[in-house]
Amino acid sequence: MRYKKFGNTGLFVSELCLGTMTFGGEEGMWGQIGKLQQGDAEALIGRSLDAGINFIDTADVYSDGRSEIITGQALKNLKVPRENVVVATKVFGETGSKSTNSRGMSRYHIMDAVKASLQRLQLEHIDLYQIHGFDPATPIEEALRALDTLVQQGHVRYLGVSNWAAWQIMKALGISERLGLARFESLQAYYTIAGRDLEREVVPMLNNEKVGLMVWSPLAGGLLSGKYSRDGQAEAGSRRITFDFPLIDKERAFDCVDVMRKLAEPRGVSVAQIALAWLLHQSAVTSVIIGAKRVDQLDDNISATAIKLSPEELAELDKVSALPREYPCWMLERQGGYRRQQLADSQAG
Repeated sequence: MRYKKFGNTGLFVSELCLGTMTFGGEEGMWGQIGKLQQGDAEALIGRSLDAGINFIDTADVYSDGRSEIITGQALKNLKVPRENVVVATKVFGETGSKSTNSRGMSRYHIMDAVKASLQRLQLEHIDLYQIHGFDPATPIEEALRALDTLVQQGHVRYLGVSNWAAWQIMKALGISERLGLARFESLQAYYTIAGRDLEREVVPMLNNEKVGLMVWSPLAGGLLSGKYSRDGQAEAGSRRITFDFPLIDKERAFDCVDVMRKLAEPRGVSVAQIALAWLLHQSAVTSVIIGAKRVDQLDDNISATAIKLSPEELAELDKVSALPREYPCWMLERQGGYRRQQLADSQAG
């Protein structure tokens, strides 16, 4: 297990992060994603820690707060030293009793939500507190001031954001710099070999601003696991049968699976491991969030950290998964080539 610098901070996190969306589900959407209760969840957390994972991600809305409760109790039951684990959670949606102001990025909601998350997690502080979505009704400055207050009070160590556009993140970073507020150190976003949209504008922005990237749904809701076929067949119990998310170009995805299967079979590994290994080879990625319902699934995912893809294999994967060329990308490439070469030559010399 390798450890990577987290954003522009001195914190280091494991290249894999255990996601807890499968914890605590009962009915509806959360039940379709996962129904793991305390014992099974503790088995997954214990195995993750044994493998060197020091990063756990949850959210207040997962199973209406039950994921946070199970995660916190598991850390207590397993007697995990607090300094050995980086705990991340999120705020945005409704949890528990619903009211007019029990959602979004307002100071009103953030200040109440963090207290509830700390109580459910049984922690004195949250290591990474993330805004789970963009709220068009709340000024970004209001949210940033509220989050900075939590950092100053010691309730939160670092701040992150999830599912924001590049311009929204840049605006937030500019406000934080101008006002001297704690800034977003990470983005949690969807990114897979079959869904590389992030590379158009978000990834260059993250690299330029030294913001870390946490990847959610690295197997595209299981579609890149190799368990699905083009004719719609899948293993019994596969999640996408009842919960077809995230949105994806399935033809491109299956083209990627075909190539990944070709690389997986000689190694005696799963297609899922190749999909995860591709992400781990991307320089912008800080940590890949893996979720599982069983320990054997978790072990399969963890084994991806040992896979080394050759330059030729990466090129083959890049070719089959390449994004369609769109404006302004092709214009920037056309106009900037000479200057990029000048810069490379000067740095080489």
